Formats: sequence, C-alpha cells, structure tokens
Amino acid sequence: MTDRPVCDYEGSNYQDDFWGKGEREYEDRAEQIALKAMLPKAGGLFLEIGAGAGRQTPLLKNFDHVVLMDYSRTQLEQARERLGTSTRYTFVAANVYQLPFKPRVFSAAMMIRVMHHLVEPLAALKEIKSTLAEGGAFILEFANKQNLKSILRYALRQQSWSPFSPEPVEFVKLNFDFHPQTMRQWIREAGFEIKAQRSVSHYRIGALKKIVPPTLLAALDGAVQPTGEWIQFAPSVFIKAEVRSQESGVRSKSPRDESNLHAKRPTSIFVCPICKGELQKESDYFQCSACGKKWGIRNGIYDFKEAL
Repeated sequence: MTDRPVCDYEGSNYQDDFWGKGEREYEDRAEQIALKAMLPKAGGLFLEIGAGAGRQTPLLKNFDHVVLMDYSRTQLEQARERLGTSTRYTFVAANVYQLPFKPRVFSAAMMIRVMHHLVEPLAALKEIKSTLAEGGAFILEFANKQNLKSILRYALRQQSWSPFSPEPVEFVKLNFDFHPQTMRQWIREAGFEIKAQRSVSHYRIGALKKIVPPTLLAALDGAVQPTGEWIQFAPSVFIKAEVRSQESGVRSKSPRDESNLHAKRPTSIFVCPICKGELQKESDYFQCSACGKKWGIRNGIYDFKEAL
C-alpha cells in the first residue's frame, strides 16, 4: 500500500505490558490532564488516530461518535474488549499515510504517542488535515528532542546528536524525537493554525517516580504544563491546532454541523485508501468502484490495512 515503513503493534500486548503494570501511572495521569485542557468540550464525529487499546477514549464521552483507528488489529480487538460494542464506537484498521475517510467528515481528531513512529510526519499531517472539517481541532503529541535530559547528556558528551539541531533523530528503529520548532513548521505547512501548546511529563525520572505518589507528581506536572506556550523542555509536547479557514475570518458551518450526519451513519465516511474512490458495502467487505480493491470487515473491525 505504501513504501513508507510503519511501526506495527500486531500481536502485541502493549496496553498491559507498557501501561498496565503501574510504572507509568504518572505519565498516564499527566497526559490526561493535558488532554482535558486541550480537547473541545463536545463535537460530532471524532477520529482517534493510534487509539491502541482505547486508553484515552473515555475522555471523548461528549462526542456523538468516536472512530478508533490503529494500524494494529490486535490493539483494536483489545479496545473492543475494553470499551464494549457500543454503537458510539467504530473500529478501523488503517495506515495514517493512506486514510480511508472522506474529506472533512470529522469535527476533531487526536494522535497521541504515534508521531514518534512516523518517518514522514508532514505527509501524515496533510492526510489527517484532509479529513477534518474547516475549523476542526487536532490534538497531537510528539517526543521532544530538546528536553532537559538530552541537553544535559549532550553537554556531558554522553550522546553524539545535538538536541538543538532541527532535524529528527532516530534513536531506535522507527522511534524518532523531534525539535519543537520543526514540528510547528510542519503543522503550519500542513494547513493548521496552532492554538495552544503544553509541555508534559516534566518529572519522568525513575528515582523521582519511586518516592512521589503518581497523583501528586501528575498534579505538579499539570501546574507547569502551560509553560509549554513559551518554552518546551519536557520530553513530551502536546499541541492543539485547528484547520485554517479557506477564507480569512470566514467560517461556513461549525465542525460539529459538518460531521453530524456521518456520526449518525458512520459507515458513510469511508473511501478507498488507495485511490479515494467510492466504496460499495457488501455483507462482510467493501469494494472500491474505481480500482476494484476489496476491504474486509472482521470481528467488528473495518479493515483497511491490507486489501483482500
């Protein structure tokens, strides 16, 4: 489907192994504080990119309908087990570089702990922007190469790469840290306007997490997160952006109005991820009327990861 390498969590028990053992409760709580501050209060159709097992999905309770999208079918199956089979949720396996969604169908979207796996962030940002209604909000998180720990290690000559240089650094295969200025440039180039920034997980230090309760540590983190508007030295940065208006100062409909119809009929949002052609729905698959490719529906998951 694409020549770009994609980090695949297929078969992984990431939710339990990474988040479920309690060692990252502080980070989880700190991220929730940031999201609660930045997410729209309500909306129509919401896209959660890299939803995984649905760790953050409960925060989206005020949206009419939530599409959980992930490249891993395993993660989506775990999300269905966690969230149940409510008609408020649609589960979609897809590639962020080739989204299977019609233009401007979502009122808002978020992508948390995904950007650091992307080899071409700008291409992904442009693809995401195309699915959002005018004025639609997009919350994203990225790993910050210009964090205090990296600066200290660089000063002590314990790492070769500079935290101040603009290019991304791949510290492990398909794991990247980004410079905040470079990320802001890409976001604007993709057609977004930056509305807010937060620095998150300032106290991601093993020894500190062992002696300070995670609730207190997260509360302290939440108190300093707004400093991200001016300076970003934490290992994680959250940005709230909006799709720029086509005409300066003019907005036709609200993002929620644009997505209400699709929230009521979520299967109407899909197009072929390869050619963007119209899809015809059969009992257990979609078929593209333009290129003829077929896309399966398996165990309640709309599977656009690989054609049948």
